[in-house]
Amino acid sequence: MVDPKKKKKKKKPLDLNRRAMPKQAPEVRAHNFGEVALGYPAALAIEEAKRCIQCPKPKCVDNCPVEINIPGFIKAIAEGDFSRGIQIMKEKNCLPAVCGRVCPQEEQCEETCVLVKKGGQIAVGRLERFIADWEAAQGKIEIPKKVPKTGKKVAVVGGGPAGLTVAGDLIQLGHEVTIFEALHKMGGVLIYGIPEFRLPKAIVQREVDYLGALGVELVTDFVVGKTRTVDSILDEYDAVFVGSGAGLPWFMDLPGENLNGVYSANEYLTRMNLMKGFLFPEYHTPIKEHKRVMVMGGGNVAMDCARTALRLGAESRIIYRRSRAELPARLEEVENAEEEGVIFDFLTNPVKYIGDENGWVKEIECLRMELGEPDSSGRRRPVPMEGSNFIMPADAVVCAIGNSPNPLIAATTPGLETGRGGTIKVDPETMKTSKDRVWAAGDVVTGAATVILAMGDGRKAARSMHQFLTA
Repeated sequence: MVDPKKKKKKKKPLDLNRRAMPKQAPEVRAHNFGEVALGYPAALAIEEAKRCIQCPKPKCVDNCPVEINIPGFIKAIAEGDFSRGIQIMKEKNCLPAVCGRVCPQEEQCEETCVLVKKGGQIAVGRLERFIADWEAAQGKIEIPKKVPKTGKKVAVVGGGPAGLTVAGDLIQLGHEVTIFEALHKMGGVLIYGIPEFRLPKAIVQREVDYLGALGVELVTDFVVGKTRTVDSILDEYDAVFVGSGAGLPWFMDLPGENLNGVYSANEYLTRMNLMKGFLFPEYHTPIKEHKRVMVMGGGNVAMDCARTALRLGAESRIIYRRSRAELPARLEEVENAEEEGVIFDFLTNPVKYIGDENGWVKEIECLRMELGEPDSSGRRRPVPMEGSNFIMPADAVVCAIGNSPNPLIAATTPGLETGRGGTIKVDPETMKTSKDRVWAAGDVVTGAATVILAMGDGRKAARSMHQFLTA
C-alpha cells in the first residue's frame, strides 16, 4: 500500500493562453494618431504574469540585452506587488515604458521562453509596459537614494536610447553626467523617428524627466562637432560617451530622386513626429497633402512611414523587392499595417522616378522581381525579371532603406577611428574607441539597429567607463 504522504503532488497544468492586449480597431486607428495598443488592465496583467513558471535557469534573462530580472518583475506582478515590480525593472532599465512598446521581445527574451515549445510564451514586453505605465499612473515616480559623489564628470553626446542608458547608469554610480543633444528635444530616434501611434512623445518625455530627477544635466540645441568639438569637451570632462545615432539617410541613386515629393524617411518622420506636422495648422510644419504615397523598404521604419501616410489620408503602399516572408520589420508592425489598409507591392523594385512639368514626382517606373539563391543576409536574393517594367502613379515617395552616422563628429575628432559607412570602431566588450577617454555605442557604432541593442551596448559602455573613472 502506497503511503499517501509520499504521493507526488499533481503538477499544475500549463496555461498556454497568452493574453491579448486591447487595441484600437483598425478602421478607427487608421484615421488617428492615438496609440494603437492600449495596454493591459491590472487584472489581465496579473493573469498573464501568473502564466510564468519561474524557471530555475531563465534563458529569457540571458537573451535580454540590458539584463533585466524578467522572472523577478513578473513574479511581483503576479503577486499584485506592482511597486516591487517596477523597482526590480529599474535596477536594469531606466526606459521601461519605451522598451515595453518598441523592443522586439519576440526575437529576444520571449523567443527563449521555455513555453515556446508549447506555443504559449509569456508576453514579457506587454508586462514591462504595464508596470511602467502603472508607476506613471500613481503620479509619483520613486527616485533611488543618491550615492556618494565620485567627483568625476562625464559628457554624453546624443540623447537617444544609448545616451540615456549611459547617463542613467553613471548618475546612479555617483558621477556627474551631462547629455548634449543636437535637437531641441531629448530622445533621439524615440522622439523623431517613431510615430505617436506607436510611442507617444509624452511617454518619452516621462522617461527623460526621470533622468533629470536623478540629477542628469540635459542640454539641447547643442551640436557636438559644431557648437564644440569632442576634444574641447574632454578638456572639461573626465570621459565622453558618443551616442549620436545614425541620422544620415540612404537613397537608391535613381533618376528623379531630386524631384519634389521625394523624401528620406528621416525628413518625413522628423517633420511628422518631432515637429508634429500631423497637427497642422496647430503646428506650422506641414507636409503636402499627398494622395498616393509610395514607401521604399520593408523594415520597421518603412512601416512607420506607410502607416503615417495612411493616417494623413493618402493611399499608402509599401514597395519591397522581396516577398512578405523576407520582410525585416516586426511581424506585429506588418500585421498592423495590413489591418489598417496599407497596400504591399512585393517582388517590386523602383528604377526611376518621373516628374511633372512643375518638378513634382508623378509616377514611378518599377520592375518585377523573382527570388533567387540566398545572399549574405540569409534571405533569397531578388533578381529582376527582364522586360517586366511597369508604371505606377504617385505624388510622393519616401525612401526608408537605411541610414549611416552623420560624419560630423568623426570629421572633427582626430584619433577617432571609423569603419564601414562611417561607423565608429569600438572594442565590442567595453565599447571603448581608439581615442583615449572616449566610448561609443548605439547606431553610431552598429548602423541603424534596434532601441534595445543600443541600450544594451550603452550599458556595456557605462560599466567600462565606471571602471576607468574609479580606477
